[in-house]
Amino acid sequence: MGNSALRAHVETRRKLVSFSLRTRGGGAVPFRVTEADEQSQDHRLIQQQDREPAALIIGKFTLLKSLSLNNNKLTVLPGELCNLKKLETLSLNNNHLRELPSTFGQLSALKTLSLSGNQLRALPPQLCNLQHLDVIELNLNQNQSVEIGICKLTVCVLYLQSNAISQISVKISCCPRLKVLRLEENCLELSMLPQSILSDSQICLLAVEGNLFEIKKLRELEGYDKYMERFTATKKKFA
Repeated sequence: MGNSALRAHVETRRKLVSFSLRTRGGGAVPFRVTEADEQSQDHRLIQQQDREPAALIIGKFTLLKSLSLNNNKLTVLPGELCNLKKLETLSLNNNHLRELPSTFGQLSALKTLSLSGNQLRALPPQLCNLQHLDVIELNLNQNQSVEIGICKLTVCVLYLQSNAISQISVKISCCPRLKVLRLEENCLELSMLPQSILSDSQICLLAVEGNLFEIKKLRELEGYDKYMERFTATKKKFA
């Protein structure tokens, strides 16, 4: 499908609700639309050459609720991505992203964001503007600390496994909805883990295996009993 034909096709597919793009080497044209399913309104746009996705194409799907751009070689995201005001799920795993666009906070409907396997060195401050965000996946990045604006984050689940985190702001305990915090395989000393996470937060699942301390030392900290009360109550709720 040529570029002009693709643009025409895009115009007729504005009601698309699910969209996936992945890299596939070779091929004579930049993009092609495949796997059309008129009943489920699901298409996949498969990249034919090793180049970044056309902002023109992504920005056209203004009714999208789910977008996957996993396993590409993205170093930046097009600003047009932030036109997707109805987007609820965005998956950007296994790219080369170091930062997010300044306008990323305009994705006001976003609920789930996956950024695993990128090159982020800090928690993007734009995420604090996303009031409906429930889940953030930031494992397998290069984060060294959890500080900037963390108390403004409204997520329920935060995945930060396999980074290089050695410091966490005490303000993480003020996150109003944070229930699950996964910090396995980082560089945390026990003294750098705020005790208020145990005693004063809403967190009911704290996973810290694979850091620079023994789990039995965590159990000796003041506030651990309060954390276990929350953990047990949640476990019973979903039993």
